[in-house]
Amino acid sequence: MHTLTRTATTDMEVTSIRLERELKEKLKELSGNQGYQALIRDVLWQYVQQKSGTYSPQALPTIRATVAAIAQQEERCVLTGNLIQPNESMFLGLTTTGGMVPLSTNSLASDRT
Repeated sequence: MHTLTRTATTDMEVTSIRLERELKEKLKELSGNQGYQALIRDVLWQYVQQKSGTYSPQALPTIRATVAAIAQQEERCVLTGNLIQPNESMFLGLTTTGGMVPLSTNSLASDRT
């Protein structure tokens, strides 16, 4: 996890953010022992890394099914890290955890290891 290795909380800047009560409660439920603030930091770091092109998931998702799609904005394939441009053909992959992830059209080639 990013927050465990990044910075001690005493060295972080305090930032105020307003969240809907329901969202905060859901984050607390999902975070478990990690704490919801650490979960929010992890989510934000992943977002920044995905947008900057430096994101590499620690474990690749298991894809259950795919749906053909057209990118509406720039996306990054979760399996290859390749950029998918707006209006480019792509797949949306349904993961075993129920999420949908962007996949480039050549990321599921049968000869890929």
